[in-house]
Amino acid sequence: MIASLRGTLLALGLDYAVVETAGVGFLVYVPGPVRGSLGSPGESVFLHTLLIVREDSLTLYGFATVEQRTTFEKVLTVSGIGPRIALQVVSAFTYDELRLTIAQNDTTRLARVPGIGKKTAERLVLELKSRLDLKNLPVAPTGSGSEPSTSTVSAAVFALNQDLLDLLVSLGYSSAEASAAIGALPADAPNALEERLRLALRYFGSA
Repeated sequence: MIASLRGTLLALGLDYAVVETAGVGFLVYVPGPVRGSLGSPGESVFLHTLLIVREDSLTLYGFATVEQRTTFEKVLTVSGIGPRIALQVVSAFTYDELRLTIAQNDTTRLARVPGIGKKTAERLVLELKSRLDLKNLPVAPTGSGSEPSTSTVSAAVFALNQDLLDLLVSLGYSSAEASAAIGALPADAPNALEERLRLALRYFGSA
């Protein structure tokens, strides 16, 4: 198993990076948020990786954290879910967002992930309930004087990004292209759909 990879970023695609180490270029498929954080070709990068061995292929997947890789592996255990769909799930949800979504039986949110329909979303909820740690979930505080919790903010940003994904697809971009653009948004991107759309379109202009 190739557990991690450190090297020089040679190239970036819509859903992959090419990382050179010891003179060898490795093509690594990555979630959208990871792709957006890798920087520019020539920079040093580090990824936690998972090698999936099939009869006719060896495919490497890369992640920013061990937790992200573990989430990917758990999603892969769901019947009918392959690596590409699992990667879309990890692109769309943080670990806490996925736990909350599963705990709330939110199949509607899951079904908005590219490649996941209603039945697949229901299967994800059913099977992941026993495989994810659903204890100690973050809960939004109540009361008019309280500040929004991290989970509340992340849920709002997630919903905003889903609206942005739908908008980009309506403009003619594929789901994979839209996911890559959203993953490339800076962490401090404005929480306004129009501004996020402008930044996403700028990504396509420089890709």
